[in-house]
Amino acid sequence: MIPLLPAGHLPQPFDAAFLDNPYPRYAQLREEAAVHRVALPDGSPIWLVLREEDVRAGLTDTRLSVNKAHSGTGYKGFSLPPALDANLLNIDPDDHQRLRRLVSKAFTARRVEGMRGSVQAAVDRLADDLAGQGGGDLVSTFSLPLPLMVIGDLLAVPEADRRRFSTWVSNMLTPESPRQIKDAVENIHAFLLDLVATRRRALGNDMLSALIAVRDEGDQLTEDELVSLAFLLLMAGSENTQHLISAGLVTLLQHPDQVAELRADPSLLSEAVEELLRYAHPNQMAIRRFPTEPIEIGGTQIPAGDTVMLCLASAHRDPARYPSPDEFDIHRQDKAHLALGQGMHYCLGAPLARMEIQIALHTLLRRFPQLDLAVPPEQLPWRVSFRSRALKAVPITLR
Repeated sequence: MIPLLPAGHLPQPFDAAFLDNPYPRYAQLREEAAVHRVALPDGSPIWLVLREEDVRAGLTDTRLSVNKAHSGTGYKGFSLPPALDANLLNIDPDDHQRLRRLVSKAFTARRVEGMRGSVQAAVDRLADDLAGQGGGDLVSTFSLPLPLMVIGDLLAVPEADRRRFSTWVSNMLTPESPRQIKDAVENIHAFLLDLVATRRRALGNDMLSALIAVRDEGDQLTEDELVSLAFLLLMAGSENTQHLISAGLVTLLQHPDQVAELRADPSLLSEAVEELLRYAHPNQMAIRRFPTEPIEIGGTQIPAGDTVMLCLASAHRDPARYPSPDEFDIHRQDKAHLALGQGMHYCLGAPLARMEIQIALHTLLRRFPQLDLAVPPEQLPWRVSFRSRALKAVPITLR
């Protein structure tokens, strides 16, 4: 049994060394114990779950609620208004399944596959921009705008508003001050209320119009649920995809033998993307969970209402599941990662995200055979926190 030390006396693993490279710290903690009680940078106590077997089980354990109402510490998160908070990330089984059914009617495999041509066109347009510049920053020129174009088209978000939305999300997730979070939430809230109201007055062929129109046994989405789903689709559809394209390309460029294989046989790219999702996904943690009853994880008793964080990044480097886990290998046999969730909370947009990443990386490798980093990998700037690890800029040359 881990002693319940006061929060002020708990280990604080998320220090400068962790932010520089979290994986050695995860390996150390994972070797010591399956679960650790530690303090976050703000001093709040959490139970950190590190081993792949326990993280995978925790993602599907219905006793671990994502609803903040079950927090025993009064955790409020980003203090989102109801019109942003009623989304699938924060809702437990009954309402979650109802909303998921409704969204699934609009987010069909046929609709996603029908986007392949438009995704390729967007990638080609951005690749043309890179070629015209002779290189430049991959993030600002390519990987940031691509998912904004794709999800923006899917929801018919005005093009002029897409980068503003992405900036607000970035400020909310990695703020420089508490005020920046408040401003970002207010801006996102007002923007989405206006977007939904405008679309409701004139429905189109986009997914947001489809969500407005869907019924489930006569039960329409509430206004809060509708706006919250638009928020989740825009945020999740842009944030993680852009970072994985950037980190994915950097990872590939550091493994030239595997890049040569991908150029020679593009059919290997789907396997490469699965390995990138394990190896380079930006999310360090799954969303917080709160036990609805006392629970045991990895031999550790955790009280009801405490905060549990399932560490995806540690699970993906667990040698008990993945041989040589710190190596990137497109031929790895076991690619059953957790990057897109598990069970009830599996990402609805997973097919679209995979499609975007595959098309983006394939096009870059095909069109630019001399593509390379303009600076050594260790000089690349990272946006880091205990939650996520993402590249801020990737200077490249096309020679």
